[in-house]
Amino acid sequence: MAIRIHVLHHAAAEPVYGLWLIEELGRHGYALSPGTLYPILRDLADGRYLRLERRLVDGRIRKYYWITARRRRALASARTQIIELMREVLEPQRQRPCAKMNRR
Repeated sequence: MAIRIHVLHHAAAEPVYGLWLIEELGRHGYALSPGTLYPILRDLADGRYLRLERRLVDGRIRKYYWITARRRRALASARTQIIELMREVLEPQRQRPCAKMNRR
């Protein structure tokens, strides 16, 4: 799931293509092969999260992907959830209501 959100994040900023994503995500610690990334891109395009455009670049067809307007809103919602999760994970442990219950 994290890879998909990362792909959507980059595709929201500008059109992206597979090799660029492999290199960019590699800088963030993901070791992705084309055999891992391209099925994810295809699934995101099939699910209408991404739009696809084929462009001729240096004599070869390159597939560019960018986020759809509807999914841009979904990404904004996911960002809010990610921020909340990060706060919860990174804040010092405080006693939660469950922790107050007597354990047997």
